[in-house]
Amino acid sequence: MGVLTDYFRAPDAAAVARALELTGGARPEFRAGPGGGSDDGGSEGGGFDGDIGRAFDGVEAKRVDPGVVLGQLVAAIRAEPWRVDLVAEVPVWPTTPPPGPDGPAGGEDDPWATGPWVTELDEATRDALAGVADDRIPEAVRRWAEAEEWDGADPTDLLPLAEELIALARRARAAGERLYCWICL
Repeated sequence: MGVLTDYFRAPDAAAVARALELTGGARPEFRAGPGGGSDDGGSEGGGFDGDIGRAFDGVEAKRVDPGVVLGQLVAAIRAEPWRVDLVAEVPVWPTTPPPGPDGPAGGEDDPWATGPWVTELDEATRDALAGVADDRIPEAVRRWAEAEEWDGADPTDLLPLAEELIALARRARAAGERLYCWICL
């Protein structure tokens, strides 16, 4: 079973929850346009658009979970060792209270057991991605490719994904928005 992850930007967690309520948590739609898939750094048309309902500026990033794989890119950008708490996340979806120590109260049908899940990433993660100098990206990606989760991947294969995530973070920072990760099994 693989983990699907997508990253997107939005003004706040409330906008994300409103959009996901319309679809029962289904994967957010991503749209292109000025600031919505371009690398122009602009914010017009990029984040959540209430008129569209659930369209976000985002990046499909299979298997790039926030804590480990994205965290290793952030560590490579910062030129520091990866650690488990490098990327801080706050749950946004499901909107029901998180499970206690005994697990989800609703059993197998509880949304905390079945997903999907959305987390808001901390500003430090967004800013690390957004702030990397263009000339440092290839070296950071080379270091990122060394992560055991990539199983010997060629850095040139990972470069486009890293550039998309960095561009998304730059657009989010320029618009004063946050980064979110949608996760589904």
